[in-house]
Amino acid sequence: MALGKQAKVLSKQQIESLYLSLSLTRDPERNRLIFLLSVKAGLRAKEIAGLTWGMVLDASGELADQIALENLASKGTSGRLIPINKLLKQELQRQLDTTLAKTTVQEIRNQRVVQTQRGKETSAQVIVNMFKGWYARAGLIGCSSHSGRRTFITNAAKKISTVGGSLRDVQWLAGHSSLQTTQRYIDGDSDARRKVVDLV
Repeated sequence: MALGKQAKVLSKQQIESLYLSLSLTRDPERNRLIFLLSVKAGLRAKEIAGLTWGMVLDASGELADQIALENLASKGTSGRLIPINKLLKQELQRQLDTTLAKTTVQEIRNQRVVQTQRGKETSAQVIVNMFKGWYARAGLIGCSSHSGRRTFITNAAKKISTVGGSLRDVQWLAGHSSLQTTQRYIDGDSDARRKVVDLV
């Protein structure tokens, strides 16, 4: 992916603003969940569309602490375990409660987490179109369904060393087969570059 073609990284303020604006949409719970699966778990549109409840529930039917993303829902063999962010877990719980009001845990394990009013599953293209509409309405130019994923990877890369991790951990979270691919996703910070030079 050429540098000029990459989806824009979202600022903290843009994330908060868009998250709040989704509360005014037709299906706010579902839409907030889709957005957070992108920006707080780094999922691709295909992965969001393919995510099933079985991948986020533990053996007792409660929400797990991590998403066990299977290869069949991912790109190639990039299935992986992704710890669930606190805000994302709240939205997942809301969606789970809504879903369980109509059925049982045993019946939903193979069901898609993200559904539409027309059916019990959706496609990656529908997810891509949703993001396109949300970003356009928010006036965010250069953003796409990949912006949330790129934001997640960039933010994880900036903070991973503070918890004793490395870029290899970010590579794992992103589901990339090579570290070079992960590095292409990371948006640099010129201010940080200036500061680190003085520390060298």
